[in-house]
Amino acid sequence: MSGGDKLDFEIRPNPAPVSAADRAALLANPGFGRVFTDHMVTIRYAEGKGWYDARVEARAPIPMDPAAAVLHYAQEIFEGLKAYRTADGSVTMFRPEANAARFAASARRLAMPELPVETFVESLRRIVEIDREWIPQGPDASLYLRPFMFASEVFLGVRPANEYLYCVIASPAGAYFAGGVKPVTVWVSPDYTRAAPGGTGAAKCGGNYAASLAAQAEAIEAGCDQVVFLDAVERRFVDELGGMNVFFVYDDNTLVTPPLTGTILPGITRDAVLSLAAASGHRVEERPVSFADWQADAASGRLREVFACGTAAVITPIGRVRFPDGEFLIGGGEPGRSTMALRERLVAIQRGEAEDPQGWVRRVC
Repeated sequence: MSGGDKLDFEIRPNPAPVSAADRAALLANPGFGRVFTDHMVTIRYAEGKGWYDARVEARAPIPMDPAAAVLHYAQEIFEGLKAYRTADGSVTMFRPEANAARFAASARRLAMPELPVETFVESLRRIVEIDREWIPQGPDASLYLRPFMFASEVFLGVRPANEYLYCVIASPAGAYFAGGVKPVTVWVSPDYTRAAPGGTGAAKCGGNYAASLAAQAEAIEAGCDQVVFLDAVERRFVDELGGMNVFFVYDDNTLVTPPLTGTILPGITRDAVLSLAAASGHRVEERPVSFADWQADAASGRLREVFACGTAAVITPIGRVRFPDGEFLIGGGEPGRSTMALRERLVAIQRGEAEDPQGWVRRVC
């Protein structure tokens, strides 16, 4: 498949799906990323042939040769988004075209073939449609969708692979914050950086996350929930958290986030927050924020709120900041009004419970 060609999906229903009773038991407390649905989507790619063999089939292990290129040269990318069950019984997704565009950008950066936007979105619709009964009921519940692609060609050699496998799996997710939204404590890493100029920071690839794990372990040892990375050049400016973008809210109603200079992942939620904040009366700025200014502005009271955002938790308030020489609080360590208002508005739009003037929500089935 190339260009705008339409790819037909072969449907192979799982011959032994999870029973309704067992599924109900799993959905009672699915957590996040621990329970998976009955099916998956697979599409193959070969140089000179394009995309082919699109299937919806039973979720199962993927056979892999020990010399598969991904195991040696890490050509792999992924995305994450959610499907929601609405009050009228329909199912929606939030901005799947934006995820498709970012997936294509990640593919270009890692010298992989680009999956057409329409095929990406259709693959999501197909798995949601067949595994619709796996979408949990209740506030903040959703079906998390994980599209990913990796180099499957069998060879050893440093070059782009000629064969790839694209997949989508799905995982029911309950409320991210059981018992309500709670501010997190973050650790500012003194030694590790996430990405350098010219690197893969703007791509959603597994290697970026693998490189963050040592720093995340350091954060856990310091009693923190997440790590904050500073820029790789000067070690002064805030880049992002291990898996989320970061925002600063000031006493003059200004909302600031670090700019997209190639080292920061262009978050879909980040982009939505920028739009919603501007529409709600915030002055929005994308500019560098140094860690020294973060600390000084928190001490003076000029900085009122800080929050992180991403697909899994949507918006997470940051209450305490730790670093090797000490720690400080943001706004007394409690969730701020602007943070919670933006979170409530965004969640309501995602779930089809509020006006969607930007046209972000897509009905799936």
